[in-house]
Amino acid sequence: MLGRFAATPCLLEPFRNQPSFTEVRDCLLKLFLTQAEVQRQARRNEEQLPGNQLPRLWILASSASENLLQGFGAELKDTWGAGVYLLDPAFRSAIVALNQLPRTPETLWLRVLGKGKTQQQAIDELVALPKNHPLRSNTLELLANWRITIESSESLDEETQELIMQLSPAYFQWREEILQEGRQEGRQEGRQEGVNVERLSTVQSLLQARFGDLDEQWAGVVETIANLPPADYTQFLLHLPNLSQEEVLSQFQST
Repeated sequence: MLGRFAATPCLLEPFRNQPSFTEVRDCLLKLFLTQAEVQRQARRNEEQLPGNQLPRLWILASSASENLLQGFGAELKDTWGAGVYLLDPAFRSAIVALNQLPRTPETLWLRVLGKGKTQQQAIDELVALPKNHPLRSNTLELLANWRITIESSESLDEETQELIMQLSPAYFQWREEILQEGRQEGRQEGRQEGVNVERLSTVQSLLQARFGDLDEQWAGVVETIANLPPADYTQFLLHLPNLSQEEVLSQFQST
């Protein structure tokens, strides 16, 4: 479905929460300005641009209330199915309620942008995809990087902590597969070296995301954590979001 959206020129506007009336109007304004620029460019080139070739707008909302949909005259159409509400044709716009999309492979890449249960189910489906799926690895990496980025926030509210938990399966699956690739390359010595290098890089990145720049006191700590037995290493990664800087240093500086 995402591929169908992007098959023609369009604007994709994702919202983590349900957009307000003002936010929808802002999206429409951006669309009209974009369409006007495209039309001006066509006139400068002395080209004819039919109205059905103007860019479309897809508002990707985690949810959409009846009040919001009715306010903009958005309605379901058989062409797209459940969850896709089209505005009047002249607007060339739609509001996509991600939580209403059917749980099918065709909607997976949209539902992963949802919230709460919708996103959690999509991530579980993504992790369960065959490892040779052409989009699986890249998407896992994007979700893993998203988790690392939001963990670096100074204040984590309840919603952000929930998001971290939802992204965790994708994160750990991606890290495990990276480590497996390192173990499978070259001879045993080379494989082990690859694992160690990967672990060092992973630990350093996670600690920097969690605590900021690392000074010299962290040098031995990073190496100690990277050399932990697999079970202890995994447990450390799982508990890192709940550990303070002082707790990590006190635990591993004396190890």
